[in-house]
Amino acid sequence: MFDDLILLAKGGLVAYLGSVKKIEEYFSSIGIDVPDRVNPPDHLIDILEGIEKPTSVTREQLPVIWMLHNGYPVPVDMLDLTEGLSTSSVSNSITSVGAAGGQTFAADMPDDSTSSGSKSKDLSNRKTPGLLRQYRYFLGRVLKQRLREGQMQAVDLMILLLAGACLGTLAKVTDETLDNAGYTYTVIAVSLLSMIAALRSYSLDKLQYKREAEAGISSLAHFLSKDTIDLFNVIIKPVAYLSMFYFFNNPRSSFQDNYIILMCLVYCVTGIAYVFAIAFTPSLAQLWAVLVPVVLTLVANQSKDSMVHQYFGNFCYTKWVLEAFVIANAERYSGVWLITRCKSLESGGYNLHDWSLCLIVLIVNGVIARIVALIVLLTR
Repeated sequence: MFDDLILLAKGGLVAYLGSVKKIEEYFSSIGIDVPDRVNPPDHLIDILEGIEKPTSVTREQLPVIWMLHNGYPVPVDMLDLTEGLSTSSVSNSITSVGAAGGQTFAADMPDDSTSSGSKSKDLSNRKTPGLLRQYRYFLGRVLKQRLREGQMQAVDLMILLLAGACLGTLAKVTDETLDNAGYTYTVIAVSLLSMIAALRSYSLDKLQYKREAEAGISSLAHFLSKDTIDLFNVIIKPVAYLSMFYFFNNPRSSFQDNYIILMCLVYCVTGIAYVFAIAFTPSLAQLWAVLVPVVLTLVANQSKDSMVHQYFGNFCYTKWVLEAFVIANAERYSGVWLITRCKSLESGGYNLHDWSLCLIVLIVNGVIARIVALIVLLTR
């Protein structure tokens, strides 16, 4: 039911562009016949993919044959593919192009290009836009992409609402532990859900970025634009989770304190998710996004005298999140509860005056993770 069809060979080179009615006639003229009872486009795509191997030509020669068929000049680095072409239509195309003295890329090459193998000069006079201009362009593009993914974003928020309601109901507030158990579940849930959602920022467009990077775009502008748009999730996701968790759990700490802590947490884990998404395949990145929050939370919940906590505790972002939550709760205790508060803080190795330090460590971890992600993006 299509009027025209375009077939692309490896590298995005055109192997055919024209009427559907003439496609079999064209390929038959160069020695490629479609077998009976086989869908022509499927057969031709199989040839371009290397699954089917015709006897008359190779799949690498198909773009060159199309150039010669239409009288287009053949790039210097593809002239070797014209060797061995014996089809009459191809031979006539080569003769006509040579006789017409058509323009070739060889005219744009330096005199020693044949011997040195250097690439042709860039005669497009293109001026690459600056970092700020590229950033503004990518910002608009990523924003449009996120708006098109509005349904997926809504699903993420609904899952956070449901998680907040479930964990707020299941995790009972206990004054003896300053509600440490409830916040342990919170750290795991919010970290895991935020990481998996943040993986989509890079896992889905690696090939697109690779092509654009080879064309000369700014990787920094590309990275900053995605990170800027993702700040929306950093702001809104803690609200979605706390709107249910705070209602059902009713901790002593204020909604504002819990929101600030969760916002720093989401910022931190989003940066870590960037590293996973860029460095690993999508399936492996998801595995790491699930494994890391659970393992680090278990490490953070170890006794302060344990060897694991002493050597690895301070390097786990989960330890600083839990400490911030516990301190925010502890500050609401007074009177006879001061002894209980001191005991709970001492058992966890927490300091009542380290609330601001915990937030700073989380933000610094997020910044470091983003720097590592950018380095991986530039070096892969």
